[in-house]
Amino acid sequence: MAKFIFSAFCDESGESTIEGQMRVCRENNITHMELRNFGKEKNINNLTVEEAKEMKRAIDKAGMKVSSIGSAYGKINIKEPFEPHFEAFKNTVEVAKILEAKYIRIFSFFFTEQDSHEEYRDEVIRRVKAMNDYAKERGVICCHENEKAIYGDTAEKMLDLMEAFDGELRAVFDSANFVQCGVDTLRAFDALEPYIEYMHIKDALYEDGKVVPAGTGDGHVKEILERLNRQDREIILTLEPHLQVFDGFENLENGQHDPIPDGVYSSHEESFKAASDAMHKLVQEVQVK
Repeated sequence: MAKFIFSAFCDESGESTIEGQMRVCRENNITHMELRNFGKEKNINNLTVEEAKEMKRAIDKAGMKVSSIGSAYGKINIKEPFEPHFEAFKNTVEVAKILEAKYIRIFSFFFTEQDSHEEYRDEVIRRVKAMNDYAKERGVICCHENEKAIYGDTAEKMLDLMEAFDGELRAVFDSANFVQCGVDTLRAFDALEPYIEYMHIKDALYEDGKVVPAGTGDGHVKEILERLNRQDREIILTLEPHLQVFDGFENLENGQHDPIPDGVYSSHEESFKAASDAMHKLVQEVQVK
């Protein structure tokens, strides 16, 4: 049986300070965080080393931990210059080390409908390798997320990427993103299982792509948790509610946005709790069998 560790994109709590984000996590029995935004302007990608040291003191004082750095590296178009992006990545790896984050999530670059995946495949591999190698040398594990409209947005393309690195690059499995790409999540899990390091807890509907609490959509989240539960290891489950628009949401995707439920929740804390309750309920159901 797996030991599931509960983490979250704590910016979706609606809080802009690390103290506020940690408070909401603790109230929802979440012990770890995947750090991303701190209000509209401050993001984990532009956090300085000194700011990271100050943040680490606050995190230690609260008894919380950072599971991963929710970076946006690899979220530029494949035809945009890579070197400035890579230089910023290097700083974020140092931030990850200061915050004692084991993982940093990355992406495999946006493509337009006119761009050929085959034509740019080698460039994708080169760029991802540069990030993976740099982080690995410094003790941080890169985990690729299956984001929409990037090279690795389908199970087949993500598997191609994983196989190109012989297991050295790890995967973050996001059921909702696969649903929004029309992918069968169970088949995707079966193909990618040897490479999956941790999971984002997020669900969606095939009909319109709308994000819903885990277990109420078409992502087979419970079935996937059952399969993960067969593994004898610690596995991070990072809650990613996406049930309300939050500060920094408009910067997450390449001009696209997840359809967000309208008027369902009265506050960010309410939607965060609804998503958290759904996650905890599924895990309890999976592990009491």
